Amino acid sequence: MKEFEQVVQLSIPAKAEFIDLARLSLYGVAAKMGFSYEDIEDMKVAVSEACNNVVLHAYDDEPGRIDLRFEMQPDAIRIIVKDYGKSFNYEQEAKQAASLHHQSLDAAKIGGLGLFMMQALMDQVEVLTIDGTEVILTKFLNRNEGEHNHEFISSSSIQEQP
Repeated sequence: MKEFEQVVQLSIPAKAEFIDLARLSLYGVAAKMGFSYEDIEDMKVAVSEACNNVVLHAYDDEPGRIDLRFEMQPDAIRIIVKDYGKSFNYEQEAKQAASLHHQSLDAAKIGGLGLFMMQALMDQVEVLTIDGTEVILTKFLNRNEGEHNHEFISSSSIQEQP
C-alpha cells in the first residue's frame, strides 16, 4: 500500500440484509472523494453484485463473512470484496461474460450477469481465487466531470438524524 492512500475497512456477515452497509459505506467514501452521483450509483451496483455472489455462492448456507476494503487513491478508488468460502472458475466465467457483449439478454443464464455487470460499470475488475475469492473493483476519478455534481452529495449535505 502506498503512503498517500487512505483506507476504510469493514467486515459484515455474509447475509443479504447486511449488503446495504457495504453500499452506505461506499457512498460515504466515494462522495468524500468527489465522485459524481452516477459513478457512485454504478459502483454501488458493482459492489452489491460482488457481495450478492458471496451470499449466494461462497458459504453454502454456513456462517461466513465479507471483508470490504475501500482504498482511496488520489485518482481512483479500489474496492476489495473478499470472502473465505468456496471459490469458482474465474477464467470460465470471464469468457462467458465477454461472449455476451454482442448477444441478447436471452443468451445469458440466470445469475450469470454479475461479472458482466461489474466489468461494464467499473474501470477495472480483477478476481483472485486463492483462499476464497477476492474481487478488486477500480473506478478512476474524473474530477472535471464530477466536480459540479459533488455539491449535492458532499458530506455537508448528509444530515445525521438525532
